[in-house]
Amino acid sequence: MLIVVKLFPEITIKSRPVRRRFIRTLRRNIRTMLRQLDEGVSVVGEWDYIDVETSTNEAAVLRQIIQCLQCTPGIARFQTVERHPLEDLDTMAELCRGVFADVLAGKTFAVRCKRSGRHTFRSVDVERHVGGVLLHQTDAVGVNLDNPQVKVQLEIRNEIVFLVKQQYRGLGGFPLGTQDGVLSLISGGFDSAVSSFLCIKRGLLTHYCFFNLGGKAHEFAVKEVALYLWLKYSSSHRVRFVTVPFEPVVAEILNRVDDSQMGVVLKRMMLRCATEVADQLQIKALITGESVAQVSSQTLPNLAVIDRVTDMLVLRPLCTSDKQDIIDIARDIGTEDFSKKIPEYCGVISVKPTTRARIERIEREENRFDMALIDQAVAAARMQSITAIAEDISDQPFELKITAELESGDTVIDIRHPDEQERRPLLLPDQKDVEKLDIPFFQLQSYFADRDKEGSYLLYCDKGMMSALHAAHLYDQGYRGIAVYDPAHS
Repeated sequence: MLIVVKLFPEITIKSRPVRRRFIRTLRRNIRTMLRQLDEGVSVVGEWDYIDVETSTNEAAVLRQIIQCLQCTPGIARFQTVERHPLEDLDTMAELCRGVFADVLAGKTFAVRCKRSGRHTFRSVDVERHVGGVLLHQTDAVGVNLDNPQVKVQLEIRNEIVFLVKQQYRGLGGFPLGTQDGVLSLISGGFDSAVSSFLCIKRGLLTHYCFFNLGGKAHEFAVKEVALYLWLKYSSSHRVRFVTVPFEPVVAEILNRVDDSQMGVVLKRMMLRCATEVADQLQIKALITGESVAQVSSQTLPNLAVIDRVTDMLVLRPLCTSDKQDIIDIARDIGTEDFSKKIPEYCGVISVKPTTRARIERIEREENRFDMALIDQAVAAARMQSITAIAEDISDQPFELKITAELESGDTVIDIRHPDEQERRPLLLPDQKDVEKLDIPFFQLQSYFADRDKEGSYLLYCDKGMMSALHAAHLYDQGYRGIAVYDPAHS
């Protein structure tokens, strides 16, 4: 299958050196991700487009390739095409008839041709000639140039003609890695997940910093969100996940800071810690999910006071977004089901929080705070690769079992999102004594609430990482027969 990738328009208006660098990075990103699906994939292209060619005929793999390209920053759209040598107009028309005849039956259509290179004909000549042949030699009901039911698309590059079979919308944005790294302060809620995604989409290499206020369950839930974002949108690059133990800092705020000022002081303490973590990672900007006036600590006066604690650039991608718009984006990108099950672990709730903090008052409150706790929190921070976060869920020694073998009494649980389950159903070997269940990740805890902890459960997902994360978490809850099912494992 041949796929033609079209660049995000803002890439095409860059200077020649920058444009070439962006295309080179996008090409490398596509190759890195698709070689996990097809080792022999070819990814080439220098200026206006990128050609992706795969030799696999497996429908499941082809669907995964399409999905991967849909989630790759830097791609405006892409097309599955047939490629043929350019001959005469009659040959082009016959090729189109062979590809589109069945699709055109009973429908109106229009022919669209894009052309680059020197030819003896114009694009409109191709459209008229091919359109005439299709009108008279197929079961199409007519031509409709304004609102056709089917668009027959051809692209001619010099001596090659491409017949566009299907077109897909891409993510847009800039290729990941063309911009510098940022550190996203992620809580797992709607806002921080969406702000992280928007940074990834813009080409920013997005690392994650989590301030743990709610214990192990909160940490697990946030790691789950970060892992999902990385797997779906940015797995071409390795990033870090940093966990900062923040309970002592919260306790100090509760004991030392006036009730009305606690929210602003907490945010300033987080920025202090995040700045030090970012310095260690050689990152020059912080990301938060704050939106102006969404809560009391996010008024303009309060944000101004919060930002004065650091010299580092603080970006707020959602600063003017409505809450419902944020939730809609979360639904579109797949993080809604994660975020809506995460409780609010704010840790510091003021009865009458200030909305117009004054720096003099805040600094007086902070003078009573033991700043050594900030240094201790940073020193105790756990930095790990995003690919290793599943290994840190359980404090107990736990060697995760990964198997392709099924035994009598096993229960295989497909934990993927329902959309993925529908697109690529999991087919098990014909074993009548093995139970298969489709239980999305966000329903696992409800399912396991009253299950036998000695039962044999095998979790399945596409890449094995999300299932490994949940398996480690369930093991920590006492389920000793938990494992990961990987049909390709040897």
